[in-house]
Amino acid sequence: QVLLVESGGGLVQPGGSLRLSCSASRNILNIQTMGWYRQAPGEQRELVATITSSGSRDYADSVKGRFTISRDIVKNMVYLQMDSLKPEDTAVYYCKAYHWGSDYWGQGTQVTVSS
Repeated sequence: QVLLVESGGGLVQPGGSLRLSCSASRNILNIQTMGWYRQAPGEQRELVATITSSGSRDYADSVKGRFTISRDIVKNMVYLQMDSLKPEDTAVYYCKAYHWGSDYWGQGTQVTVSS
């Protein structure tokens, strides 16, 4: 089992930045894939960015060049640096771990981009 806790959400103006953090309960190098997903009101949950245990990264087209996923393997943390935020980035952001065939989700953190 993997327990995940997100933090760092909030209200930011368009063009601003936020950094989300995800704390994992186990060594993230032993977790096949970790990622960030988001869900806006009335919409399906969608992939934002992923990072594999080997360090390979992938991004949704909508965030490429603006968001960066990274990790701290000592602290077992995964981060999502979000720059040049747009109103359409408003959503609840979830951290996810894929481990031994199962998905584990955090509780989510709200990001609101508004002037």
